[in-house]
Amino acid sequence: MVDNPPELVRVGRRHGPGIIILALIPITAFALGTWQVFRLSWKTELIARFEDRLIKPPLPLPPRIDPDAIKEFDYRKVYAEGRLKHEQEMLIGPRIHDGNDGYLVVTPLERGDGASTVLVNRGWIPRDKKNQANRKEGLPRGQVMVEGLLREPWKRNLFTPRNRPEKGEFYFPDVQQMAELTGSEAVWIEETMSPDLLKAYDREAKGIPLGRPAEVNLRNNHTQYIFTWYGLSAATAIMLWMVVRKPPSEVTRRIRQNKSW
Repeated sequence: MVDNPPELVRVGRRHGPGIIILALIPITAFALGTWQVFRLSWKTELIARFEDRLIKPPLPLPPRIDPDAIKEFDYRKVYAEGRLKHEQEMLIGPRIHDGNDGYLVVTPLERGDGASTVLVNRGWIPRDKKNQANRKEGLPRGQVMVEGLLREPWKRNLFTPRNRPEKGEFYFPDVQQMAELTGSEAVWIEETMSPDLLKAYDREAKGIPLGRPAEVNLRNNHTQYIFTWYGLSAATAIMLWMVVRKPPSEVTRRIRQNKSW
């Protein structure tokens, strides 16, 4: 009695479902890289448009401002005259400036003569100047002239806590909310000052807010993202090619014996 000859049987699949996932990675990364190319073009044009507005002479702020028109004047230099209502001052913070903790000082500017009251971001002060009693030189009285950038209100991101105006705590410049609290129009002006290190040290020591420079401060990292996504696409495409080209290790040969006599 002799068994039938053993039979070699090839078992196992050449590639599992993981190959589909691996194939999707370079495709998705390439698509994201291409999307960043369009984003780079959009951001470059946006920055150029804002910089073109910065070189134009400042405009007098109209008595009344159409909120829908602010977008067309974002980053445009403007000036306005009025009285700063320090009794309605709001501090946004914490905010870091040159490694120091502090706040942004937001004060309504009452223009009078039928003109609307607007919000002015006067700039940054250190934490130890939070109390107005410690910065009397930073509280100008009477008529003042404010020159700055007209800015479009922006949205709060998911990681920023909500303001608690009932406790006097502001973490984000919610222009609409601040305007309603102070009876102002939802118009946001960021006061500017020319960069001067000695002058900045003097203002900081006296508690006079440090205005922002008149420049576009939008980040443009899309070139870096393009290289990152295209690099990931190329690397994973090579990995996919190597996996497809190499025989899978789980394919084995087994001996099946016929036990029938």
